[in-house]
Amino acid sequence: MRKYFGTDGIRGTANVAPLDPESLVRLGKAIAAAFLQGSHKHRVLIGKDTRLSGYMIETALAAGITSLGVDVMLTGPIPTPAVAYLTRSMRADAGIMISASHNPYEDNGIKIFGADGYKLPDEVESRIESFFESQNFGEIVVKSTSIGKATRIGDAVGRYTVFLKSHFPREATLEGMKIGFDCANGAAYVVAPLTCQELGADVVARGMSPNGRNINAGFGSLYPEVMQKLVLEQNLNIGVSLDGDGDRAILVDENGVAHDGDTVLAICAIDMKEQGKLKNDVVVGTVMSNLGLEKLLSQHNIKLVRAAVGDRYVLEEMTKAGANLGGEQSGHTIFAESSTTGDGILTALMVFSVMCRTGKTLSELAKPFVRFPQKLINISVGSKPSFDTVPVVRDLIIKKEAELKNKGRILVRYSGTENKARVMVECESEDVCNKCASDIAEVIAKEIGI
Repeated sequence: MRKYFGTDGIRGTANVAPLDPESLVRLGKAIAAAFLQGSHKHRVLIGKDTRLSGYMIETALAAGITSLGVDVMLTGPIPTPAVAYLTRSMRADAGIMISASHNPYEDNGIKIFGADGYKLPDEVESRIESFFESQNFGEIVVKSTSIGKATRIGDAVGRYTVFLKSHFPREATLEGMKIGFDCANGAAYVVAPLTCQELGADVVARGMSPNGRNINAGFGSLYPEVMQKLVLEQNLNIGVSLDGDGDRAILVDENGVAHDGDTVLAICAIDMKEQGKLKNDVVVGTVMSNLGLEKLLSQHNIKLVRAAVGDRYVLEEMTKAGANLGGEQSGHTIFAESSTTGDGILTALMVFSVMCRTGKTLSELAKPFVRFPQKLINISVGSKPSFDTVPVVRDLIIKKEAELKNKGRILVRYSGTENKARVMVECESEDVCNKCASDIAEVIAKEIGI
């Protein structure tokens, strides 16, 4: 069990423990201690999104890390997948992304990648926590002459842009395409438009003026209506809404219709299968993936494997199944042969390449995917007891599942990053779906809500 790490790193309110300066210096030491193996010169890469608190957190972590003799490479604002890529390509021992993803600017978080560019396994996170709480760094003694140094990497964006363009087919071009980007005033505000412009696209961008406080504020993947309006007003071919740290994407077709990660999986899985590039004819989704996706994939002899919510768990199942495509409904899509984590810009480029090769619009590519009605309700809770220990909730769920029989499903779980319970119901009838979800949510709110 981990005390500080959740499903996506450490997350909380900035300037409040464990994201206060004193704790962060100690955390920096703990991270450095966990990776001090071997006789080589150790280095940790640190990136961040555009939150005001990123400056404080970056500086405090760097102080702790360098105090143990480890060098730090600072990239400045850059997407989470760029940190994963640069950690690997620059041969750092670890990479840290300072971001709270889609949360408001008051929050922040820390995601850590290993030297291979993958998020850390639970046991390494537990080791970091052990160092952090005990403040016992064993035999690690660093003299003043051996303290690490911090260096700014000025070409981080350029390096990542080259990586992204290398995964777009050389025979394809975005010339003649009008593409919209909503960068959420976040980490991708420079690299997303720049990459597509260099591939020939005419780019119209929003969410391009970060001030430290406006990340995700009415822009980005949580507000696809911004891009839906822009696509129609500017007569764009496609729109892309990214989240604050650039690892997820919601797409908008030429008719102003938004498409989530399930649609992306459907389009890319079928295309990859037709090209003989879908490994083992398997795609990994999550327990939230729509039943319509499973039905469509089965028609193409593709198996959908469901993982727990969280891109790290998707990746774990991909490894087990030998799959090279997986993702979440929220917009995280993992192309395992190209990236070690979800990447919103790479996802957009992959869909663009399908459009270029087939000559089809996004709406045409998405048409075969018929979505089952799905209702999701979030309830703020004061605690997170097992639902099996709350008889009223447990019994109602059992009753509702019996009523749906085999024509739908119910998923009730707690968020891994927020104090919320999430109720998801999916079935053929939208009215039944909504009523079922509302009934369960109402009981949860009464029993453990705040």
